[in-house]
Amino acid sequence: MPIYEYECAGCGEKFEVRQSLGEDGSKLNCPKCHAQNPRKVFSTFFSRGPSETPNMSCPTCSSGVCGLPPMW
Repeated sequence: MPIYEYECAGCGEKFEVRQSLGEDGSKLNCPKCHAQNPRKVFSTFFSRGPSETPNMSCPTCSSGVCGLPPMW
């Protein structure tokens, strides 16, 4: 279930809501001031692809095969 960000037009409170795909948020109220119809805030996520991974070794060994994620 995706998480969407909303912002209240009345008080400016930003909050997150887990919603099913296709839900429009028209029945939401601000959790702070209880105003209706908050606006959906455009948000993104970032993920590094294999070509963008820095060339770093494992923090605990020199082989890099211990299973720990690299330290950035």
